[in-house]
Amino acid sequence: MEINNKTLLITGGTGSFGNAVLNRFLNTDHFKEIRIFSRDEKKQDDMRNQLKSDKLKFLIGDVRDYSSVERAMRGVDYVFHAAALKQVPSCEFFPLEATKTNVFGTQNVIDAAGVNKVKKVICLSTDKAAYPINAMGISKALMEKVAIAASRNLTETTVCLTRYGNVMASRGSVIPLFLKQIKNGDIITITDPNMTRFLMSLDEAVELVLFAFEHGNSGDLFVNKAPAGTIRDLAQAMKELCNADNEIKIIGTRHGEKLYETLCTREEMMKAEDMGDFYRIPADNRDLNYARFFSEGEQDIAKIEDYHSHNTNQLGVEGMKKLLLKLPIIRRDVLGEKNISQYID
Repeated sequence: MEINNKTLLITGGTGSFGNAVLNRFLNTDHFKEIRIFSRDEKKQDDMRNQLKSDKLKFLIGDVRDYSSVERAMRGVDYVFHAAALKQVPSCEFFPLEATKTNVFGTQNVIDAAGVNKVKKVICLSTDKAAYPINAMGISKALMEKVAIAASRNLTETTVCLTRYGNVMASRGSVIPLFLKQIKNGDIITITDPNMTRFLMSLDEAVELVLFAFEHGNSGDLFVNKAPAGTIRDLAQAMKELCNADNEIKIIGTRHGEKLYETLCTREEMMKAEDMGDFYRIPADNRDLNYARFFSEGEQDIAKIEDYHSHNTNQLGVEGMKKLLLKLPIIRRDVLGEKNISQYID
């Protein structure tokens, strides 16, 4: 896909994902302009002063407000939609706020993209949207439905999605918390030692979005094949890397947390296309003629297994340590390396 001399808009662009995209593209000839759209003026000012790039344009606004989104979208070729409320406990206590941002905000982004004839919109989702049990996952699952429904009706704008698991060391994730607890000599708190999570770096998250950007048809959902590990092994790997002997305390599962996360449901795996490191899940393009779907089911669906963090490749402590050593926060704060670019916000 030709992206030279094009304009990219990143909603929620001051977050971890936005920083990783800028690290990838800012000093290349790709994209003549990258617009950062978010509601946090402090983070925008920090980013502006740190990067000092004429290629960047900063726009204050909120995806909940259609008019601010539409103004930001004028002249844009491509959109990476990363703005979201994504903290599970916060969304549990304020589910309507999660809905306003994750569902209605996404509809605003897609509507504004359609009006301005944006070529492609990539919406970022989460493994918590598959079989959701918490407000964050439910709002993201509905976001996916909104995006897929919109994709059926837009003729000049392609809308597709990515769904990925926990991004290691991103804002609000457990790795910075463990590192802080270890450095302070505190007890390391874990919820359930047998809880598993998919593990991926910010660079891998960007690769997934770029793969969707290059290969996505309207309504497609892309998932990357990722390893996983238990929270117990992650805490132990962190202790060993830091040569620490902190006590580990089990505090119990928090509001809305699952024992394991699902990236693809078995219903999705029935139609998933294996693309090497990724799965492509095409949109469900059935119409409103419900009768034939009541009379004709799919017999093989019960034979298919979900793709989840219990049945993917399990890293173990040593595998976890190798993965952790790739993270800037570990290389900087544990190994003491200098001049390590950092995406944590």
